[in-house]
Amino acid sequence: MNLYKYVSDEINKKLGFEAKLDVPKNRDFGDFATNAAMVGAKIAGKNPRELANEYLPLLQQLDFVKEVSIAGPGFINIKIKDDFILKNTTAPKQMSAEKPLIIDMDYGAYNVAKSLHIGHLRTSIVGDTLNRLFRFLGHKTISYNHIGDWGRSMGLVIAWIRKLHPDWPFFQPDFDATKDYSEYTMSAEELDTYYPAAAKLGKEDPAFMEQAQIITAELQRGHAGYNALYNIYMPVSLDSMNKIIRKLNMLPFDNDLGERNAAKYEEPVEKILRDKNLIEKSDGAEVIVVKKDTDNAPMPPMMFRNSRGACPYDATDIMALYYRKITDNPNKIIYLTDARQKLHFEQLFRVSELADLFPAKDLEHIGYGTINGNDGKPFKTRDGNAAGLNDIINLVTEAVNKRVAESGKKLDQETIDTIALAALKFNDLMHDLSSDYIFDPNSVTSFEGKTGPYILYTAVRLNSVLKRANSDIVKPESFELSDEERNLLIEIMDFEHTILSAYDNRATDMIANYAYDLCQLVNNFYHNCPILRDDIAPEIKAGRLYIAKLAFDTLSTTIDLMGLKIPNEM
Repeated sequence: MNLYKYVSDEINKKLGFEAKLDVPKNRDFGDFATNAAMVGAKIAGKNPRELANEYLPLLQQLDFVKEVSIAGPGFINIKIKDDFILKNTTAPKQMSAEKPLIIDMDYGAYNVAKSLHIGHLRTSIVGDTLNRLFRFLGHKTISYNHIGDWGRSMGLVIAWIRKLHPDWPFFQPDFDATKDYSEYTMSAEELDTYYPAAAKLGKEDPAFMEQAQIITAELQRGHAGYNALYNIYMPVSLDSMNKIIRKLNMLPFDNDLGERNAAKYEEPVEKILRDKNLIEKSDGAEVIVVKKDTDNAPMPPMMFRNSRGACPYDATDIMALYYRKITDNPNKIIYLTDARQKLHFEQLFRVSELADLFPAKDLEHIGYGTINGNDGKPFKTRDGNAAGLNDIINLVTEAVNKRVAESGKKLDQETIDTIALAALKFNDLMHDLSSDYIFDPNSVTSFEGKTGPYILYTAVRLNSVLKRANSDIVKPESFELSDEERNLLIEIMDFEHTILSAYDNRATDMIANYAYDLCQLVNNFYHNCPILRDDIAPEIKAGRLYIAKLAFDTLSTTIDLMGLKIPNEM
């Protein structure tokens, strides 16, 4: 039950107009507060506090209201009946959207032949949680890892391999595409070294960069040798990506389709753009002008084809939109990237409208902030390099190992990895997505405070109680609730309201903060309401076990939405 919506709707229905409902931080005076008297006073031309006195008996008639009182200039506090809370609190379950949407989700965006780095952390973790959230709410999602597999980086990688192995058949004029070249495969570790080395040389040697640009254009035009080499290292890179995805406990992507797949639709997309006279010549390149007369800020044109005839990622993003239109025909497409790509997506959405692919209202870009070290600069490893994603995972795992060793506990490696994963992911999810945040492996692995390990520890503690009870758990007919019990149940009833708000605001921090608030109430309940002690009356034990089960099921669902796993022990 969405308690917030129910209470709000019933109050508005009773009073005949729409008022705002708030959840007070201090529930000693009420579970909810409404500004109905302030709103009504403006309509009736009365004093808010006087009008609040008139509303009290009306609100007291509602079947869920235990008591009402006036606070301040006319706010009305509302306390909910215990039996109403107990009767209507249920564990979360898969929801059915009133209007189910098909939502294409573009996150991850990993690059072929490049190891994943810290910049991929937020898109992966937040993208996966949003994907889980949308599915839980009853929408159909189609997730895309829009891989970087067709631009200049591919030209640089192939140019570097050519520099290392000029005698390989892929670079010979008599290349035979019918032969088996699987012997030329390489390890992921070796492949990961190619792009950094090539990019460095490209900055120092203009001739090498020019060669890479030529190779890029020839690869895109179908050069047999380059494409055969591409098809050898591509599976190696995809396998490396999938290992990280599994390590992060992400849902598998529905599609690993990036620039190369999009480029197959160059011809129909170009026809659409030319038929609408959207492509213009500019210094040997072809561009699409998207600037409007009403623009005050700079709005450069979008590149469709560069002066060498190659299609940059601007163009393949347009082609990807076309592909998704003719295959998925989604109601909405959501892109999750670094906030610094805001301009690119504004350009893309304008092109989409101009080309009649999708209206801008159906396209959404969610930009996230950067992850920084204690110095406030982008986080780097101890050797001063940009941190790889595996480096980050290993740093957190080391910190968990150290903390567990110091506590004297003995946990297996699978449990250690599970705790480290929760520490890493929860820390990312609890921050406002658009903001930068400081990453410190030691603080995020604490078993106390707002951390992933604290969330898991609370779930393990609840589960332990339920296992030790070893009895059937039934809903009590009536049960006098303590403050700790009723506050916990009300928080459980707020689950649906929270995740709907998280959906509306694309705010994964709402889910993480809900998990933390729920855990605090669970632990308060655990400490003040003993369950299995011998002196506890059977009916009280049964009622508290029921509450503990509701709390565990709610926390488990929230943990799953964040892509975390609950270990057997901690």
